[in-house]
Amino acid sequence: MISRVGRDGCLHLRVERRGAVSVVARSRSTLPLQVLAPVALDDPGAVVSILNPTGGLVGGDRLDVTIDVGPGAHACLTTPSATKVYRTTGAMAEQHVSIVVDAGAMCEWIPDHTIPFPGSRLRQTLDARLAEDARLIVVDAFAAGRVARGETWRFDHLESALSLRDARGWLFHDRFVLRGGGDYDGLVVTDRQPYFAAVVVVADGPAAEFARAATMAGEAAGATVAAAPLPRRGAIVRVLAADAPAFVAALEAVWTVARLRLLDAPALALRKP
Repeated sequence: MISRVGRDGCLHLRVERRGAVSVVARSRSTLPLQVLAPVALDDPGAVVSILNPTGGLVGGDRLDVTIDVGPGAHACLTTPSATKVYRTTGAMAEQHVSIVVDAGAMCEWIPDHTIPFPGSRLRQTLDARLAEDARLIVVDAFAAGRVARGETWRFDHLESALSLRDARGWLFHDRFVLRGGGDYDGLVVTDRQPYFAAVVVVADGPAAEFARAATMAGEAAGATVAAAPLPRRGAIVRVLAADAPAFVAALEAVWTVARLRLLDAPALALRKP
């Protein structure tokens, strides 16, 4: 329908292993989604930034992202900046991400945090399916609004779900729904911190040791951090922060520890404006 042009965004990205490096083998997108050219960061993985050139999500937008990481390949997906979700009086904005990670492959989903404006409505999901020995890092990060303007917890609807599975079954499932008018700055949800995130790492390795190291690294950056091993193949890290600099620094610290401890990969400095 002509009325949906610019509202229904679609992105399909395929990353494959070619020799010692990973490359973007296929890329197809429709506005308001597109990808920037892969960046060479002295890393064998394909580092790709996903861009919404319209400046943010508005009510009624629907974005569908599909990421396929081929056998032995390594993909790192990020965004140039935080995602803004604008006020709406109608349908909510939706974003649905599907990730398939094949045998021996690795995927990192590392977007900047999402900022829901007053009156905004957002539903998002991320569903990842992994081969038995595939590895994954997922960051699901939010601000409570435009914090510097005092606009915290004034969105109408904020919903996010993470669903991770491998060939043996469920690895992790987490979902929250926050609706406008709630006193979400209390102790029950975020301990009065306006920045909150979940970082999930799926990889074979010393998960308990990683959880301890991630907690120490995040707290050293100025955040409140709690971490624990998953029942199998990984760990979950929760991050709370009082301000954006501490929040960003803590997420970068946790990500660095994940790459070093569980993925046997060096820290990666994303070059952003």
